[in-house]
Amino acid sequence: MNSSTITTVSRAQETLIRDNMALVGHMVREMLFKVPAHVHRDDLASAGYAALVTAAKAYERSRGVPFGRFAAARVRGALLDELRGMDWASRSVRARARRAQQARQELTAQLGRTPSDLELAELLGVAVSELATIDDDVQRAAVLSLQGFAAGTAEDMVTETALNPEEMLLHRERIGYLHDAVAVLPERLRFVVEASFLRERPLSEVAAELGVTESRVSQLRTEALALLKDGLSTHMEQKDNGAAAGGAVARRRAVYAAQIGARSTMTTRLRATTAQGLLAAA
Repeated sequence: MNSSTITTVSRAQETLIRDNMALVGHMVREMLFKVPAHVHRDDLASAGYAALVTAAKAYERSRGVPFGRFAAARVRGALLDELRGMDWASRSVRARARRAQQARQELTAQLGRTPSDLELAELLGVAVSELATIDDDVQRAAVLSLQGFAAGTAEDMVTETALNPEEMLLHRERIGYLHDAVAVLPERLRFVVEASFLRERPLSEVAAELGVTESRVSQLRTEALALLKDGLSTHMEQKDNGAAAGGAVARRRAVYAAQIGARSTMTTRLRATTAQGLLAAA
């Protein structure tokens, strides 16, 4: 946010804005994990900071509502409006993304390995070249599902920050489990997840560093996300990971889930975030 924006407010309002700029950054970062790559950080941040300024001007301390909560609601609304205006994905695109994700899961279960692009395209009845156009939406939808949201509407893209104490505790524990789950991924899968999502590096760079094709990186990313989702579901939702059914894939998932559980306690998982659910400083 530039200084010319802040100069239009009083000194007290300026203090509120500066003290809560991290809130906007946090909400924008969360959204960027859940939307396609063509949604730009600067567009969202601009809308969020403008809402923060508006919130500071409208805030009345006498009402007894903490400014952070008051501002979060305004920022959330602004980000939703910005996302709706972008029309980030039509219903048909989201439907195709869900179909592709389901098809990958079905083929992985049937084949006991990650399917090739050709096998996936044949099941979907599309050309191999078409898979690239929907792959990014598939990956973002997968990340969204990891964090406990349902894909499909703009409202799902922004985390509701006004959580009650129990909901906040679950939210913080989920983030802690996610950190553990990424940390215990097989080295190659962990590298792909950290590079493509956490550091937002282009797939072409990740592929070049690994010495493989972009298609192979996409397959590794899908494999990693499937493991993450199963591992987190085992712990956060107490779901049976299916190990009793046998098979190499089921055994691998069971081992992975056990590694997540053994890595930390609730206390250490909660240390990944502050009491407000923001990422703790490294």
